[in-house]
Amino acid sequence: MTKTRATVFSVLLLALTCSAASAQASKPQTPQRDISTRELERVNWMEFRDYVPARIQTVLLPTGTLEPHGVINNGADITAPVAMARKVAPRVNAMIAPALPYGMTGSLEAYPGAFQITEAAYRPFVKQIMEGLVKDGFKNIIVLNGHGGGQTAVLNSVAAEVSAEHHVRTLVINWWSFASDVTKEVFGEDGGHAGLNETAYVQAVDPSLVHPERYNADMATAFPPAGTWSATPFPSSIGLYQPGQGYPKFDQKKADEYFNKVNDKVASLINEVIRKWDMAGL
Repeated sequence: MTKTRATVFSVLLLALTCSAASAQASKPQTPQRDISTRELERVNWMEFRDYVPARIQTVLLPTGTLEPHGVINNGADITAPVAMARKVAPRVNAMIAPALPYGMTGSLEAYPGAFQITEAAYRPFVKQIMEGLVKDGFKNIIVLNGHGGGQTAVLNSVAAEVSAEHHVRTLVINWWSFASDVTKEVFGEDGGHAGLNETAYVQAVDPSLVHPERYNADMATAFPPAGTWSATPFPSSIGLYQPGQGYPKFDQKKADEYFNKVNDKVASLINEVIRKWDMAGL
């Protein structure tokens, strides 16, 4: 090939390449379709296969129990983390596992409608649930826990075991404790079990679950300082973190503000922890 012919060929090839690129650029770009649902029990298996783990590596596992909560529903410890998961999932690119509604209720087990699972039964069941999520391809298992006491310790322990044994990343969030600064910011005081914070969160989710007409302040008792006294059953279904603080308020505007700010804080934590896991190459 002569030098002149080679030059002409190069010019023609460049023109064709530019023309093809221009035509491609002029085509309307189809946005990537989001998954049809983020709830594991609602998604189809073929769609799940397409998205996990290629596009979604995080799963939210809501955990709670059934126990009395002042003038809100016995399942408040389920209602809160399930609602939280639904709000947070798109923001952290996560799927939502079905909630684990039965838990280690503890000192409120004697109240009507409460439900108690022993640690001996709860621990292996929770572990197998987490291991099932690992098997399904999730790299980040985020427990949104709605119930404290001994259940928190078990969840922390099991999550650490699953992380070490299966080389995945786990995070357990006790939302009411993690968001204590939001409680003080919105309400100007500390909260409590079934106190102003938990009642407000449930009120924002579903006001029909709140019954202010049944409330009186004598239904609340401050939790005792460590090592002072202990009563089983606990004498009240509303337990205040600080004496004189945390009584339910039933203010819908404040409830909605609290709901949104708590969700913002939880979503930010999840994204930040995953970002730092990735940055560390874990």
